[in-house]
Amino acid sequence: MRKVVTMAILASAVLVSACNTVAGAGKDVSSAGRAVTNTAEDVKK
Repeated sequence: MRKVVTMAILASAVLVSACNTVAGAGKDVSSAGRAVTNTAEDVKK
């Protein structure tokens, strides 16, 4: 039973850290998209 609990805790830790990584990557992509949009707007003017 102890092994099952330990594995569940480890699996939860991995899943939570993966979510944070994906969220961080999403923010990076979003900020890059804003930079491209701002540059395109500046070129139009």
